Amino acid sequence: MSVPRLFRRMVDDASVLPPGGALPRQAVDEHRAHRAAWYGDLVGTLLVPAADLDDLRGVPDPADPLAIGLVGELPVVRARLAKWARGVPAGLDGADLAQIEVPVAKRGEDPIPGLTALLELARAWPTLPVYAEIPLTWGLSNALDVVAEARAAGVLVAAKFRTGGLAAELFPTPVELAAVICACHERDLPFKLTSGLHHAIRHGDPDTGLTHHGFLNVLVGALIAADGGEVVDVAQVLGNTDPVPLIEAVRPRRHDERPLWIGFSSTIVDDPVRDLGRLSLIHPVVPS
Repeated sequence: MSVPRLFRRMVDDASVLPPGGALPRQAVDEHRAHRAAWYGDLVGTLLVPAADLDDLRGVPDPADPLAIGLVGELPVVRARLAKWARGVPAGLDGADLAQIEVPVAKRGEDPIPGLTALLELARAWPTLPVYAEIPLTWGLSNALDVVAEARAAGVLVAAKFRTGGLAAELFPTPVELAAVICACHERDLPFKLTSGLHHAIRHGDPDTGLTHHGFLNVLVGALIAADGGEVVDVAQVLGNTDPVPLIEAVRPRRHDERPLWIGFSSTIVDDPVRDLGRLSLIHPVVPS
């Protein structure tokens, strides 16, 4: 098995999004190549800015539909879905809507009004998974309660958090991220992450001086939280820069379903593939 169950569909393809910025045709071709490769089960949905959806016209092949996720501000996403509700737009009949991802507030804003509006849209599209991006600042706990309540009532909504960006304040500390992971576990609420997760192990970027979370750290942290671990236990794992204990933690569970953490988006899919391969956690199956 090239990609064990624990890692399947863990990485959404965000190559079209900044700072990736791939052109639509290039992104579609490369996404199909990723999905057809030996590591294809690792790769999830192709993410597309909702404002740039028209750039995909004529690119996806109707004979081989392409699952896409729309990412953007609520008014833009709502307008795109309204057009889709009236029939698939011309030139996009080779694209299938797989999910939407919407920020509900800016840092420091009350997330509840934006979240309420997004949940109204989610209820109007009951079969479309929705990710509510919630800032890791004031109002987070109340927002998680609202999302969890809606999910318990049958709305296909999950939380999404930003773990990086162009400024230091966009990188949560290990304790901050551990707290939100445990808060999601307490609410039986799946979550997704975006930005900053370029490599498997926590590391410093020599160009910016910023310290990035490792996606393998997050995976082990989610496993610990799902097993009932405390914030301090998860934070310790998130802050670890030694790959050995992380590898030892996931290796026995490679064939389990991934709990709690839906996954993350990457502008360069090759990076997580390369890191997991280097750590001997995924590898091509050689025919006997």
